Amino acid sequence: MVVQRHGAGRAGAIVSAALVGGVIAGAAGCGGNSAGGAGGGSAADPAALVRNAADRLVEAGSSSATTSMEMATGGTRITIRGQGTYDFRRRTGHLTVVLPKDAAGETDHQPITELLAPGALYMKNRGAGVPADKWVRVDTAALADGNLVTGGATDPYAAAELLRGAQGVTYVGEEHLAGVKVRHYRGSAVLPAKVVKGFSKGAVPFDAYLDEAGRLCKVRQQFIYVNGGRPVAVASTTLLYGFGAAVSVRLPDARDIFDGKIQP
Repeated sequence: MVVQRHGAGRAGAIVSAALVGGVIAGAAGCGGNSAGGAGGGSAADPAALVRNAADRLVEAGSSSATTSMEMATGGTRITIRGQGTYDFRRRTGHLTVVLPKDAAGETDHQPITELLAPGALYMKNRGAGVPADKWVRVDTAALADGNLVTGGATDPYAAAELLRGAQGVTYVGEEHLAGVKVRHYRGSAVLPAKVVKGFSKGAVPFDAYLDEAGRLCKVRQQFIYVNGGRPVAVASTTLLYGFGAAVSVRLPDARDIFDGKIQP
């Protein structure tokens, strides 16, 4: 299913072309309650620390999240932004996604509500042809990119999981992120075989920032997504903070899911 959304001019066309069902930067840092375990210092194995970041998030349980997705193609650049909370144990989350202004500088787009769940992405206020009280459901297991790009925001757990394939990792140095001391690592992550076909390269460059407990506070990943044979440069940034935040996700009932045709 290709879900398109009206845009304005070239920017609107890029959104429709680059996103198959969806939509999402922000600011904030790492913070919240401290988790058990230590992230290790610069002397520790950088690759091992980065590869274990997803496990440290599961131990933390949940967090607030801010995301951004910057896309560039044909000389035009747009940014989709989102904010919400995520439960790393249940792998469910809630994001409010804001599309960019149109070419005239007007914001005529309603924020899109996204619910993230294992194997599925639910969107409300998705676009033309969908009643205001209905949800659009996307089967993420069937997406060529594994929903790393499609939803307009990289699923926070998927972003961390991708780091399990980290290689060539180097320790850049110690920095501060929103007042919290973090360690900056740089490398590339090998894409899983099930999603590599959606991209022009098999590895994704990344910058990852871990706190002293080894939790991922920020990760920036750079994809080259292929849509209809056309490469689209995508930079996805995920910030995680407020660990232990309350997360409430209620998935839509079957009767609330739109099963009709979505207008282009």
